[in-house]
This record gives sequence, structure tokens and C-alpha cells, in this order.
Amino acid sequence: MRLFFAHAFIVLAAWSVVIKYVFSVAWALAEGAPIATYIYWDAWPVAHLWLAWALITRTGYAAWLAIGMAAVEIAIVVTKFALFLPAPEWTIWSTNWFINKVFVLALFTALLPWAVIKRRALAGPAGAAETMAVARNAG
Repeated sequence: MRLFFAHAFIVLAAWSVVIKYVFSVAWALAEGAPIATYIYWDAWPVAHLWLAWALITRTGYAAWLAIGMAAVEIAIVVTKFALFLPAPEWTIWSTNWFINKVFVLALFTALLPWAVIKRRALAGPAGAAETMAVARNAG
């Protein structure tokens, strides 16, 4: 699952770059508008790549990064949905945003309990060895 989540975050980062930047610039160019007109600037693609890297390399902070980022992302997306869904205005931009946020919410909702359960194993070989020792002593 660790590598599944890592690869999912790489896909999410790439998808976010395409819909937030590439698509926005292409749309602006097609309209003859300044290229930054439709760009929604944020650093989430970078944060998602950082999380993917932490999961792949099993850095000592991977579990806490996954848990913290999941909690923050879930809170943000749920809040944004609560504000948007009572009176949605469906445009090409809001539809792109909504589809992206549904995927983000699903991914982080799956990641959070998994990261909590696997937090020791995510710490790398030392964390995995500690988890195995605890399991051996419990039985």
C-alpha cells in the first residue's frame, strides 16, 4: 500500500499541474488573455510530491507527514465542499476543481487510517523492526 499511495500522489501532483497550470495557460492563450489569468496558484503539487518521496524512501517523518497532511487536506476539502455545494455554479473551472477535490478527498481519506495503523513501519527499517518485535512479544 505504501507504494500505491506514493504513486497515487505522483499522479495527483501531475494531474494538478495539468489542470491548474497547463490547461489554464492554454485556455488563456486561446482567449487572447494574459497567460496567468486563470491560474490558481498554490503549492499542493509540490507538497504531494514531497509526501510521495517520503513514502517511497520511508523517511523517519513519513508517517507524521502523511497523517498531518491527510488531516489538513480532509479539513480543507470538506470545508470547501460545504461552502460550494449549497449553491454550485458549474463552469469548466468549478467542474475541474470539483473532480480534483473528490479525488483528493478519497485519497487522503484512505491514507489517514492506513498511516495511523502503519506509522511504525513507515519509519523505515528501524521502525519496521520495532513493529515486528512488538508483534512477536504480543503473541
